[in-house]
Amino acid sequence: MSDQTPVAVAGSYFDALGRGDVPSAMALLSPNVIWHQPGANRFSGDHRGIDGVGALLGGMMEASQGTFQLAVTGPAMANGGLVAVPVRFSGNRADASMDMPGIDLLTIRDGKIVEVRLFSSDGQAEDAFWGQP
Repeated sequence: MSDQTPVAVAGSYFDALGRGDVPSAMALLSPNVIWHQPGANRFSGDHRGIDGVGALLGGMMEASQGTFQLAVTGPAMANGGLVAVPVRFSGNRADASMDMPGIDLLTIRDGKIVEVRLFSSDGQAEDAFWGQP
């Protein structure tokens, strides 16, 4: 990638996720990435490194019976190496569904995502969907 600005890196990351190209999205993560998953559910907490984030995302896909989706809903907003991206995320399974807006806040350094913080509009509904720890 020739454009290493934080907004360009975030755009490449979300484009890859939108295409279902998880390897390309994961390649944009720093080996030491820290992912802060909000809430009080089985996926909440800090997940470290590419393997930790991969396990988190794989668990979410399994729990949502392969239906978990994330879509960018507005322009990325940058402040130095911080990029806030409005998103909508959803998932379904036999007994529950979830569909809500949120913000993904990425910290980007040297062309890599080093930290991810997620914000959802309804933490209680998200916790109920993902289930107890």
